[in-house]
Amino acid sequence: MPDRRSFLAGSVVLPALTAATLDGGGRDAMVATDLANYIGFGSKQAGGAGDNAGGEWLAAELEKLGFAIQRQSFQTPYFEPTRAELIAGEAKAAVWPQPIVIQTGADGMSGPLVRVDGAGKADGELAGAIALVDLPSGRWSTALAKPIRAPITAAFAGGAKAVVAITNGPTGKIIALNADGRQPMFAGPVALIAPADAQPFLDAARSRASATLHITGKGGHRPAFNFIGRIDRGKKRWLAVSTPRSGWYGCAGERGPGVAAWLWLARWASKAVQDHDLAFVCNTGHEYEYLGASEALKEIAPKPADTRFWLHLGANVAARDWHDISGSPLPSPDTQRYLSASPSLLPVAREAFAGLAGYEAPYSTDTLTAGELTEIVAAGYKPAAGVFGIHRYHHVAEDDARCVHAPNVIAASAAFQSFVERVLAG
Repeated sequence: MPDRRSFLAGSVVLPALTAATLDGGGRDAMVATDLANYIGFGSKQAGGAGDNAGGEWLAAELEKLGFAIQRQSFQTPYFEPTRAELIAGEAKAAVWPQPIVIQTGADGMSGPLVRVDGAGKADGELAGAIALVDLPSGRWSTALAKPIRAPITAAFAGGAKAVVAITNGPTGKIIALNADGRQPMFAGPVALIAPADAQPFLDAARSRASATLHITGKGGHRPAFNFIGRIDRGKKRWLAVSTPRSGWYGCAGERGPGVAAWLWLARWASKAVQDHDLAFVCNTGHEYEYLGASEALKEIAPKPADTRFWLHLGANVAARDWHDISGSPLPSPDTQRYLSASPSLLPVAREAFAGLAGYEAPYSTDTLTAGELTEIVAAGYKPAAGVFGIHRYHHVAEDDARCVHAPNVIAASAAFQSFVERVLAG
């Protein structure tokens, strides 16, 4: 795995910089540095060490720029496994406990393995069984999606005592899934298994061989924090820019480019945007179905009537693409990134993002939104725009520094700056 130093060395030469350096060269080096810093904090699970350290770093950077920081604390679920594995005869594989986690107990939970297909149809009697749910293939993100939630729910309804779901996707790895942050979603223990590890258990399910699922560990709730940085110029019209910073793993491609672009816009706007008040919102708890964003919108965000424009930088702002056959990363960005904007902003968005794959064909917020952008639009912020997407390694443990290429993040940051300039001038 590339470390921070090698990542920077492969990205851009770093001169001495100040926050007042607003030319292209200064921007490029700042964005690359900020991207590497974020990646360096490691795991970003809400309320954990990496998430908290990243949040403190970002808040401190905004303070240096003259922003007044307000923190918002709330409770977020967590789980630290001591044992998480599925065993059937000689086969053994690591699993990912699905939050909010229901544990099996120290002795595990045993029963015959029964395969359940993506439509929820079981190959045999489910009463007392461990259901092996063979999910459809996709770039998955949340357990609330019907193709995931429905067959798992059906398995429990059929009498299964536990479920192990195969997260079929482009990498063959476990895809961690977002979850309801307020209560468990399912009737019993649920774990996720990598497609690459699943075949021995699919074979065992054909003969209803017995299996044991172990999910034990320490869990509950712990404090986490959102924050907002404000520069109140007394203009009574806010430019709001938001980004989540948390996620299941290191989140290099999922979160890193959005965080780096967000921080660049804060650096730029603090000096260049003098005719608007500034509100830069940084949320945690994203992986619990936008738990942090919901709290921020209720308590610390500027009111919709006082907001001139809200820009949200969500997942896959500029993750890199990969070749499927060779499994090699490409310098070009993953095109599965979506830009959605209020109808009045679409002409401006097309101009600002011309030539940026994925962004060059923006959608109207009247027809397509996702993630926190949906909540922002529903709360009445208009005009608004935002980015969302699912790159190849989205919610996968290997979403590390290989999944980003600094020039793509720099290009996206420049386009967002141009977009904001055009919107505020209109």
